[in-house]
Amino acid sequence: MAIRKLSEYLECGEIVNTHGIKGEVKISPWCDSPAFLSRFRRFFVDGREIKVVSTRVQGQMLFARLDGIDDINAAMTLKGKKLFIARDDAKLEDGAYFLSDIIGAEVRDEEIGVVGMLEDFLELPAGRVFVVRGETEHLIPDVPEFVRKVDVEAGVVTVKLIEGM
Repeated sequence: MAIRKLSEYLECGEIVNTHGIKGEVKISPWCDSPAFLSRFRRFFVDGREIKVVSTRVQGQMLFARLDGIDDINAAMTLKGKKLFIARDDAKLEDGAYFLSDIIGAEVRDEEIGVVGMLEDFLELPAGRVFVVRGETEHLIPDVPEFVRKVDVEAGVVTVKLIEGM
């Protein structure tokens, strides 16, 4: 089994707007929640580290004051920019993983072997669903009944398919 090289930085959101005249930015998080993102003391934009002065959560958005961004004009230069965090800054519980780390993983059924590649995931009201493409497309709910094991380093997701899946 080959060990996959994981990127040093993780895409975590987008600066979607400014807020007020003192340089605060509005961030749409692409992670579990804005509260998760509020724990970080630095972000990366265009490969440049920016220290976080303060954050606050409002609904599904994160508002942040960033070091060196002191007025609306400076904040406007960040609008539309993707936001990254350093992988080393993100401490996960045992068994947890970043979805971006398993995109492209080989998906294997416990009995029939390789069924395809994890291409995407859907966030639906009932929960997350993995989109797997092989000879056919499979939509696999991300629940223990169907997703048996995720090996991020090897790039393999082991599943148990049922008829119609």
